[in-house]
Amino acid sequence: MGTRERPQERAQRRIAEQLGIAGREIHLARVGAGLSLREVAAASGVSRTMVWRIERGSAPEVPLAAVSRIAAAVGLEASLRLFPVGDPIRDVAHVVLLGRLRARISSDLRWRTEVPLPTVGDLRAWDATIAGLGFVIGVEAETRIRDLQAVARRVNLKQKDGELDHVVLLVSDTRANRLALRLGAAELREAFPVSQRDCLRALRDGRDPGGSSIIVL
Repeated sequence: MGTRERPQERAQRRIAEQLGIAGREIHLARVGAGLSLREVAAASGVSRTMVWRIERGSAPEVPLAAVSRIAAAVGLEASLRLFPVGDPIRDVAHVVLLGRLRARISSDLRWRTEVPLPTVGDLRAWDATIAGLGFVIGVEAETRIRDLQAVARRVNLKQKDGELDHVVLLVSDTRANRLALRLGAAELREAFPVSQRDCLRALRDGRDPGGSSIIVL
């Protein structure tokens, strides 16, 4: 079984792939227009050597601005688009929040962080998982809730795709977060039926809480 590709590794690979494609298109456009490397370099303000390297995909650190100017010199227009593919890297507050929950659970339970979903190519990951005898719980930590319904949908979808038994939505104890949870309590009750008190008690004892829960710490 191959190892999971990390986000930064995937980003570097994608950059190399896209620069390779751009380089080939620039080369074809330059040759088709009857332009020399020297002419394109003079028109774009990029060195002849750099134009040559870009055409061959051997300039992985080339600035986007340089590619854009070279493309314009051969009659092309470069563009950049970004697409959501996975979960963002979390900050220190997020790590601290996870640590507060870990301190509350039994040492008999297995705690893992940044656990990828099992589907090949899926870049999503659980912030943590808690595993005991016959059950696995995914933990999704939120330091600041901006859209509670969106968070709930994302967590529920990850539970379905990740094939876990339950989910803990772990939320920082702030006034804004408590207000958001209170306003959305009725909608969340079905998805997260186990109370915080009962869930924490079960995890402290090393037991399956029997369902998903929202925990505010």
